[in-house]
Amino acid sequence: MANRLKDNINSKYFEAANALTSKRARRRIVAYVESYDDIYFWRTVLSEFENDKRYFEVMLPSKVNLTRGKKSVLMNFLEGEPLGKDMIACVDADYDYLVQGCTAQSERILNSPYVFHTYVYAIENYQCYAPSLHNVCVSVTLNDHRIFDFRDFFKQFSEALFPLFVWSIMMYRNGNYPKFTISDFNRIADPGGFCVQNPAPAIANVKRKVRTKVMELQRHYPNAKEEYLHTKECIKGLGVTPQTTYLYIQGHHLFDGVVSPILSKVCNLLRQERQNEIHHAAAHKTQKRNEMTCYENSLQDIKVMLKKNNGYMVCEQFRRLQEDVRKYLEGQT
Repeated sequence: MANRLKDNINSKYFEAANALTSKRARRRIVAYVESYDDIYFWRTVLSEFENDKRYFEVMLPSKVNLTRGKKSVLMNFLEGEPLGKDMIACVDADYDYLVQGCTAQSERILNSPYVFHTYVYAIENYQCYAPSLHNVCVSVTLNDHRIFDFRDFFKQFSEALFPLFVWSIMMYRNGNYPKFTISDFNRIADPGGFCVQNPAPAIANVKRKVRTKVMELQRHYPNAKEEYLHTKECIKGLGVTPQTTYLYIQGHHLFDGVVSPILSKVCNLLRQERQNEIHHAAAHKTQKRNEMTCYENSLQDIKVMLKKNNGYMVCEQFRRLQEDVRKYLEGQT
Protein backbone atom coordinates (compact mmCIF):
# COMPACT_ATOMS: atom_id res chain seq x y z
CA MET A 1 0.00 0.00 0.00
CA ALA A 2 2.82 2.41 0.89
CA ASN A 3 4.52 1.80 -2.45
CA ARG A 4 1.28 2.40 -4.30
CA LEU A 5 0.74 5.69 -2.52
CA LYS A 6 4.25 6.80 -3.45
CA ASP A 7 3.66 5.89 -7.10
CA ASN A 8 0.37 7.80 -7.23
CA ILE A 9 1.74 11.15 -6.20
CA ASN A 10 0.04 13.71 -8.42
CA SER A 11 0.58 17.29 -9.43
CA LYS A 12 -0.89 18.70 -6.20
CA TYR A 13 2.09 17.27 -4.31
CA PHE A 14 4.57 19.14 -6.51
CA GLU A 15 2.48 22.30 -6.40
CA ALA A 16 2.55 22.16 -2.60
CA ALA A 17 6.28 21.50 -2.60
CA ASN A 18 6.88 24.49 -4.86
CA ALA A 19 4.66 26.67 -2.65
CA LEU A 20 6.81 25.86 0.39
CA THR A 21 10.05 26.93 -1.24
CA SER A 22 11.42 30.43 -1.23
CA LYS A 23 9.92 32.84 -3.74
CA ARG A 24 13.43 33.27 -5.10
CA ALA A 25 13.84 29.56 -5.69
CA ARG A 26 13.21 28.15 -9.14
CA ARG A 27 9.96 26.28 -9.68
CA ARG A 28 10.46 22.56 -10.28
CA ILE A 29 8.42 20.85 -13.00
CA VAL A 30 8.58 17.06 -12.97
CA ALA A 31 8.48 15.39 -16.38
CA TYR A 32 7.72 11.67 -16.36
CA VAL A 33 9.12 9.69 -19.30
CA GLU A 34 8.91 6.09 -20.50
CA SER A 35 12.45 4.73 -20.28
CA TYR A 36 16.09 5.51 -19.58
CA ASP A 37 16.78 6.48 -23.21
CA ASP A 38 13.87 8.93 -23.09
CA ILE A 39 15.48 10.88 -20.26
CA TYR A 40 18.22 12.24 -22.53
CA PHE A 41 15.80 13.03 -25.37
CA TRP A 42 13.30 14.92 -23.22
CA ARG A 43 16.12 16.70 -21.41
CA THR A 44 17.13 17.96 -24.86
CA VAL A 45 13.56 19.12 -25.50
CA LEU A 46 13.00 20.82 -22.16
CA SER A 47 16.41 22.39 -21.51
CA GLU A 48 15.64 25.25 -23.88
CA PHE A 49 12.78 26.37 -21.64
CA GLU A 50 14.66 26.50 -18.35
CA ASN A 51 15.46 29.90 -16.85
CA ASP A 52 15.95 31.60 -13.50
CA LYS A 53 12.29 30.97 -12.62
CA ARG A 54 11.83 27.28 -13.51
CA TYR A 55 13.63 24.05 -14.23
CA PHE A 56 12.59 20.54 -15.24
CA GLU A 57 13.43 17.25 -13.57
CA VAL A 58 13.08 14.39 -16.04
CA MET A 59 12.48 11.02 -14.40
CA LEU A 60 10.96 7.57 -14.74
CA PRO A 61 7.41 7.16 -13.44
CA SER A 62 8.48 5.22 -10.31
CA LYS A 63 11.56 5.07 -8.14
CA VAL A 64 9.92 2.43 -5.98
CA ASN A 65 9.37 -0.53 -8.28
CA LEU A 66 11.23 0.62 -11.42
CA THR A 67 8.13 0.39 -13.58
CA ARG A 68 8.60 1.85 -17.03
CA GLY A 69 6.65 2.34 -20.24
CA LYS A 70 3.91 4.54 -21.61
CA LYS A 71 1.11 3.05 -19.51
CA SER A 72 3.10 3.58 -16.35
CA VAL A 73 3.77 7.21 -17.23
CA LEU A 74 0.10 7.85 -17.90
CA MET A 75 -1.21 5.73 -15.02
CA ASN A 76 -2.34 8.59 -12.76
CA PHE A 77 -3.86 10.50 -15.63
CA LEU A 78 -5.73 7.52 -17.09
CA GLU A 79 -7.06 6.55 -13.65
CA GLY A 80 -8.41 10.02 -13.05
CA GLU A 81 -5.57 11.49 -10.98
CA PRO A 82 -4.78 14.77 -12.74
CA LEU A 83 -1.44 15.86 -13.98
CA GLY A 84 -0.93 19.58 -13.63
CA LYS A 85 1.26 22.62 -14.04
CA ASP A 86 4.06 21.08 -11.95
CA MET A 87 3.84 17.51 -13.27
CA ILE A 88 3.72 16.57 -16.94
CA ALA A 89 3.91 13.37 -18.97
CA CYS A 90 6.25 13.09 -21.95
CA VAL A 91 5.64 10.06 -24.16
CA ASP A 92 6.17 8.56 -27.59
CA ALA A 93 3.29 9.26 -29.95
CA ASP A 94 3.21 5.68 -31.27
CA TYR A 95 -0.03 5.46 -33.28
CA ASP A 96 -1.97 7.48 -30.68
CA TYR A 97 -1.39 10.70 -32.60
CA LEU A 98 -2.40 9.36 -36.00
CA VAL A 99 -5.50 7.45 -34.86
CA GLN A 100 -6.80 10.78 -33.57
CA GLY A 101 -8.88 9.78 -30.59
CA CYS A 102 -10.16 6.44 -31.85
CA THR A 103 -9.01 4.88 -28.57
CA ALA A 104 -9.45 6.15 -25.02
CA GLN A 105 -5.69 6.51 -24.56
CA SER A 106 -5.32 8.45 -27.83
CA GLU A 107 -8.15 10.79 -26.91
CA ARG A 108 -6.75 11.57 -23.48
CA ILE A 109 -3.21 12.10 -24.77
CA LEU A 110 -4.36 14.48 -27.47
CA ASN A 111 -6.70 16.45 -25.21
CA SER A 112 -4.59 16.87 -22.08
CA PRO A 113 -2.56 20.09 -21.84
CA TYR A 114 -0.11 18.25 -19.58
CA VAL A 115 0.76 15.34 -21.88
CA PHE A 116 3.38 15.91 -24.56
CA HIS A 117 4.09 13.48 -27.36
CA THR A 118 6.73 13.16 -30.05
CA TYR A 119 4.45 13.52 -33.14
CA VAL A 120 6.70 11.00 -34.89
CA TYR A 121 6.24 7.40 -33.69
CA ALA A 122 9.03 7.47 -31.08
CA ILE A 123 12.32 9.08 -30.12
CA GLU A 124 14.13 6.49 -32.28
CA ASN A 125 12.52 7.99 -35.38
CA TYR A 126 14.06 11.35 -34.50
CA GLN A 127 17.43 9.71 -33.95
CA CYS A 128 17.10 8.19 -37.44
CA TYR A 129 16.24 11.51 -39.11
CA ALA A 130 17.68 10.99 -42.59
CA PRO A 131 19.36 14.40 -43.14
CA SER A 132 21.39 13.85 -39.96
CA LEU A 133 22.65 10.33 -40.68
CA HIS A 134 25.75 11.42 -42.59
CA ASN A 135 26.88 13.29 -39.47
CA VAL A 136 26.39 10.09 -37.47
CA CYS A 137 28.70 8.31 -39.91
CA VAL A 138 31.29 11.05 -39.47
CA SER A 139 31.09 10.79 -35.69
CA VAL A 140 31.60 7.01 -35.91
CA THR A 141 34.36 6.87 -38.54
CA LEU A 142 35.92 10.37 -38.58
CA ASN A 143 35.56 10.26 -42.35
CA ASP A 144 33.50 13.02 -43.98
CA HIS A 145 33.30 11.45 -47.44
CA ARG A 146 29.65 11.28 -48.58
CA ILE A 147 29.42 7.85 -50.15
CA PHE A 148 25.68 7.33 -49.60
CA ASP A 149 22.62 9.56 -50.04
CA PHE A 150 20.54 8.92 -46.92
CA ARG A 151 17.95 11.54 -47.82
CA ASP A 152 17.19 10.00 -51.18
CA PHE A 153 17.13 6.44 -49.85
CA PHE A 154 14.65 7.18 -47.07
CA LYS A 155 12.55 9.28 -49.40
CA GLN A 156 12.24 6.28 -51.73
CA PHE A 157 11.81 3.90 -48.79
CA SER A 158 8.98 6.07 -47.46
CA GLU A 159 7.26 6.34 -50.83
CA ALA A 160 7.39 2.56 -51.17
CA LEU A 161 5.78 2.08 -47.75
CA PHE A 162 3.19 4.84 -47.82
CA PRO A 163 0.29 2.93 -49.49
CA LEU A 164 0.57 0.12 -46.93
CA PHE A 165 1.09 2.55 -44.06
CA VAL A 166 -2.29 4.11 -44.82
CA TRP A 167 -3.81 0.64 -44.51
CA SER A 168 -2.04 0.14 -41.17
CA ILE A 169 -3.41 3.36 -39.69
CA MET A 170 -6.88 2.61 -41.07
CA MET A 171 -6.91 -0.84 -39.46
CA TYR A 172 -5.90 0.60 -36.10
CA ARG A 173 -8.55 3.28 -36.38
CA ASN A 174 -11.39 0.91 -37.16
CA GLY A 175 -10.34 -1.81 -34.71
CA ASN A 176 -9.28 -4.41 -37.29
CA TYR A 177 -5.60 -4.22 -36.30
CA PRO A 178 -5.41 -7.89 -35.15
CA LYS A 179 -5.77 -8.79 -38.83
CA PHE A 180 -2.89 -6.52 -39.83
CA THR A 181 -0.63 -5.69 -36.91
CA ILE A 182 2.38 -3.41 -36.63
CA SER A 183 4.53 -6.55 -36.53
CA ASP A 184 3.01 -7.62 -39.86
CA PHE A 185 3.82 -4.20 -41.27
CA ASN A 186 7.41 -4.35 -39.98
CA ARG A 187 8.08 -7.64 -41.74
CA ILE A 188 7.14 -6.00 -45.03
CA ALA A 189 9.12 -2.85 -44.17
CA ASP A 190 12.35 -4.84 -43.88
CA PRO A 191 14.49 -3.98 -46.95
CA GLY A 192 16.35 -7.29 -46.68
CA GLY A 193 19.73 -7.42 -48.41
CA PHE A 194 21.25 -3.97 -48.81
CA CYS A 195 24.18 -2.79 -50.90
CA VAL A 196 25.64 0.68 -50.38
CA GLN A 197 26.73 0.98 -54.01
CA ASN A 198 23.37 -0.21 -55.36
CA PRO A 199 20.43 0.29 -52.95
CA ALA A 200 17.80 0.08 -55.71
CA PRO A 201 17.12 -3.68 -55.24
CA ALA A 202 16.34 -3.11 -51.55
CA ILE A 203 13.74 -0.47 -52.47
CA ALA A 204 12.37 -2.73 -55.21
CA ASN A 205 12.03 -5.54 -52.68
CA VAL A 206 9.98 -3.34 -50.34
CA LYS A 207 7.79 -2.16 -53.23
CA ARG A 208 7.13 -5.75 -54.26
CA LYS A 209 6.14 -6.82 -50.75
CA VAL A 210 3.94 -3.74 -50.29
CA ARG A 211 2.18 -4.30 -53.59
CA THR A 212 1.48 -7.94 -52.71
CA LYS A 213 0.06 -7.07 -49.28
CA VAL A 214 -2.03 -4.16 -50.56
CA MET A 215 -3.63 -6.42 -53.16
CA GLU A 216 -4.38 -9.00 -50.45
CA LEU A 217 -6.00 -6.37 -48.22
CA GLN A 218 -8.04 -5.01 -51.12
CA ARG A 219 -9.40 -8.52 -51.75
CA HIS A 220 -10.33 -8.96 -48.09
CA TYR A 221 -11.86 -5.48 -47.79
CA PRO A 222 -13.37 -4.69 -51.22
CA ASN A 223 -15.56 -1.91 -49.83
CA ALA A 224 -12.80 -0.05 -47.99
CA LYS A 225 -11.78 2.33 -50.77
CA GLU A 226 -13.64 5.35 -49.40
CA GLU A 227 -12.36 4.74 -45.87
CA TYR A 228 -8.83 4.28 -47.23
CA LEU A 229 -8.93 7.57 -49.15
CA HIS A 230 -10.34 9.38 -46.11
CA THR A 231 -7.55 7.98 -43.89
CA LYS A 232 -4.95 8.93 -46.47
CA GLU A 233 -6.07 12.57 -46.58
CA CYS A 234 -6.41 12.70 -42.80
CA ILE A 235 -2.85 11.56 -42.03
CA LYS A 236 -1.52 13.90 -44.70
CA GLY A 237 -3.25 16.69 -42.82
CA LEU A 238 -1.45 15.55 -39.67
CA GLY A 239 1.94 15.93 -41.37
CA VAL A 240 2.58 12.47 -42.84
CA THR A 241 3.76 12.65 -46.44
CA PRO A 242 4.74 9.86 -48.83
CA GLN A 243 8.33 11.11 -48.47
CA THR A 244 8.41 11.06 -44.63
CA THR A 245 6.59 7.81 -43.81
CA TYR A 246 9.71 6.39 -42.15
CA LEU A 247 9.29 8.89 -39.30
CA TYR A 248 5.94 7.36 -38.36
CA ILE A 249 6.63 3.61 -38.49
CA GLN A 250 7.60 1.74 -35.33
CA GLY A 251 10.76 3.36 -33.98
CA HIS A 252 12.52 0.24 -32.70
CA HIS A 253 12.09 -1.49 -36.06
CA LEU A 254 13.42 1.56 -37.92
CA PHE A 255 16.39 1.90 -35.55
CA ASP A 256 17.39 -1.75 -35.21
CA GLY A 257 16.06 -3.32 -38.39
CA VAL A 258 16.65 -0.66 -41.04
CA VAL A 259 18.92 2.24 -40.09
CA SER A 260 21.53 0.47 -37.95
CA PRO A 261 22.28 -2.22 -40.58
CA ILE A 262 22.57 0.43 -43.30
CA LEU A 263 24.84 2.59 -41.14
CA SER A 264 26.97 -0.43 -40.35
CA LYS A 265 27.66 -1.09 -44.03
CA VAL A 266 28.27 2.57 -44.84
CA CYS A 267 30.60 3.00 -41.86
CA ASN A 268 32.53 -0.16 -42.71
CA LEU A 269 33.32 1.29 -46.13
CA LEU A 270 34.30 4.64 -44.64
CA ARG A 271 36.62 2.93 -42.14
CA GLN A 272 38.22 0.87 -44.89
CA GLU A 273 38.70 4.00 -46.97
CA ARG A 274 40.44 5.82 -44.12
CA GLN A 275 42.58 2.77 -43.29
CA ASN A 276 43.65 2.50 -46.94
CA GLU A 277 44.64 6.15 -46.90
CA ILE A 278 46.81 5.57 -43.83
CA HIS A 279 48.32 2.45 -45.38
CA HIS A 280 49.36 4.25 -48.56
CA ALA A 281 50.43 7.53 -46.93
CA ALA A 282 52.59 6.11 -44.16
CA ALA A 283 56.33 6.55 -44.73
CA HIS A 284 57.29 3.38 -42.83
CA LYS A 285 55.81 0.51 -40.83
CA THR A 286 56.14 2.19 -37.45
CA GLN A 287 54.31 5.29 -38.61
CA LYS A 288 51.61 3.15 -40.21
CA ARG A 289 51.15 1.11 -37.04
CA ASN A 290 51.02 4.18 -34.80
CA GLU A 291 48.63 6.05 -37.10
CA MET A 292 46.38 3.02 -37.48
CA THR A 293 46.26 2.54 -33.71
CA CYS A 294 45.45 6.21 -33.18
CA TYR A 295 42.63 6.06 -35.75
CA GLU A 296 41.14 2.81 -34.45
CA ASN A 297 41.15 4.11 -30.89
CA SER A 298 39.12 7.11 -32.06
CA LEU A 299 36.33 5.06 -33.64
CA GLN A 300 32.92 5.05 -32.00
CA ASP A 301 30.05 2.54 -31.70
CA ILE A 302 27.29 3.07 -34.26
CA LYS A 303 24.29 2.56 -31.98
CA VAL A 304 25.77 4.68 -29.22
CA MET A 305 26.34 7.60 -31.58
CA LEU A 306 22.93 7.12 -33.19
CA LYS A 307 21.27 7.38 -29.78
CA LYS A 308 23.22 10.58 -29.11
CA ASN A 309 22.28 12.04 -32.49
CA ASN A 310 20.38 15.30 -32.12
CA GLY A 311 20.39 16.41 -35.73
CA TYR A 312 16.61 16.07 -35.70
CA MET A 313 16.24 19.39 -33.88
CA VAL A 314 15.75 21.20 -37.19
CA CYS A 315 12.88 19.02 -38.41
CA GLU A 316 9.28 20.25 -38.53
CA GLN A 317 7.89 17.61 -36.16
CA PHE A 318 10.39 18.47 -33.43
CA ARG A 319 9.57 22.15 -33.76
CA ARG A 320 5.88 21.34 -33.29
CA LEU A 321 6.76 19.53 -30.08
CA GLN A 322 8.76 22.53 -28.87
CA GLU A 323 5.85 24.82 -29.69
CA ASP A 324 3.52 22.68 -27.56
CA VAL A 325 5.87 23.06 -24.58
CA ARG A 326 6.16 26.79 -25.20
CA LYS A 327 2.37 27.25 -25.23
CA TYR A 328 2.01 25.22 -22.03
CA LEU A 329 4.55 27.38 -20.24
CA GLU A 330 3.03 30.60 -21.51
CA GLY A 331 -0.27 29.45 -20.05
CA GLN A 332 1.35 29.03 -16.63
CA THR A 333 2.65 32.59 -16.37
